[in-house]
Amino acid sequence: MEELGHAAKPQALDAVFAALADPTRRAILSRLAAGQASVNELAAPFEMSQPAVSKHLKVLERAGLIERDVDKQRRPARLKAEPMAAAVRWLEEFEQFWSSSFDQLDGLLVELRKAGKKGTKND
Repeated sequence: MEELGHAAKPQALDAVFAALADPTRRAILSRLAAGQASVNELAAPFEMSQPAVSKHLKVLERAGLIERDVDKQRRPARLKAEPMAAAVRWLEEFEQFWSSSFDQLDGLLVELRKAGKKGTKND
């Protein structure tokens, strides 16, 4: 029987979540969801140098979240969905827990509202 949270290779998930932890890298991934882009194109919306963006791209590449091609002088990057899909599958293993927790919280809120209404009628 597989233990909850152990479906994917731990090193691969660690790299994906570490890469996703940075807001700049998440923004780069969002941009690449629209199509491949060069370092210049990816650096444009940020107040950082091309070498800084390249470092972010290397982290994303090591995590398997992007691929880089060689196109003459350009090295366009493009999104790879497989590692992110593995992270989503790992998170989905906790969906039952989240649903149960939210249901319990909803029940508690209903009880508190009922108790609050009863308390105001007696005043």
